[in-house]
Amino acid sequence: MKKLNVIFIILLLFGFSQIHSQSNYLISSKISLEGDGGWDYLTVDEESGRLFVSHGTVVQVVDLRQDKLIGTIKDLKGVHGIVIATEFNKGFITNGRDTSVTVFDLNDYSVIARITVTGANPDAILYDAFSKKVFVFNGRSSNATVLDAGTNKVLETIPLDGKPEFCVSDGKGKVYVNIEDKSEISMINSFTMKVEKTWSISPGEEPSGLAIDKSNSRLFSVCGNKLLVVTDAENGKIITTLPIGDGVDGVAFDPVLNRIYSSNGEGNMTVIQEENANSFNVLETVSTQRGARTIAVDSKSNLVYLPCAEFGETPEKTSENPHPRPPIKPGTFTILEVKPVK
Repeated sequence: MKKLNVIFIILLLFGFSQIHSQSNYLISSKISLEGDGGWDYLTVDEESGRLFVSHGTVVQVVDLRQDKLIGTIKDLKGVHGIVIATEFNKGFITNGRDTSVTVFDLNDYSVIARITVTGANPDAILYDAFSKKVFVFNGRSSNATVLDAGTNKVLETIPLDGKPEFCVSDGKGKVYVNIEDKSEISMINSFTMKVEKTWSISPGEEPSGLAIDKSNSRLFSVCGNKLLVVTDAENGKIITTLPIGDGVDGVAFDPVLNRIYSSNGEGNMTVIQEENANSFNVLETVSTQRGARTIAVDSKSNLVYLPCAEFGETPEKTSENPHPRPPIKPGTFTILEVKPVK
């Protein structure tokens, strides 16, 4: 009898540990897209159920209801970021190699205009619906070009403290941008088009992705030294820091689940739960795929999207190529769809 009790207890504990170790997330779908170029940002248009993906020299448009490619915007030069301005029936794409922004029609994806920006290597981009302006952040000239979303005209050039990375809006007239080489966040007034404040986010280093919880005025910066820094968007005070994975480039916030997702290029995603404005904890680290370093979330479905591909062996270093990158295996570019199951 005692022996049976011991066996029962062992089985019970084993079963509990198995349940406890199960992930709260699973890869529910893989959307294969043609093309073997690199990738950067991607954007979910929640109103239309479309995903816009920067990929090589194009932006690919995916219908998320069918996981099907429905459009391609071509002839882009070093594509980085995409934003949607639904009220103007337009989208805007940054082209880093020819210092321009491509404006396209949301209905048929035809190109409406190409705008030359007032800086070098336009990268991150933001549509601020509150001011009806598009903010284009130029990585090599430490400034931002501001466009009128309706007329496509250049309104202003904003000098910045260093190299800008990702950006967000609070929806009330403030735009925030990570300054990567200075480990800072700058706050811009979207009406005056001037930097009002700049705050250090030390101990975070080299921040790239940035997300915002508008209801609690919290900013989430993911940093190259494997930290996520939570900052008060009103006064720049650092609330806390949390550990994340290596090779991060993107972060997203789901305001329905109150969860923060850090996409780590080493092949995983850190999931952080916001308990309240001042309390955060790491829920788990979800296995994804090597190279899945940028991210978008659909708060209507709570689905998370991460682009990635398979890689070959990294070439040896040479004097001509001191920082070699592994080649992308042809035909392997994929969007991972990650679903919460708890």
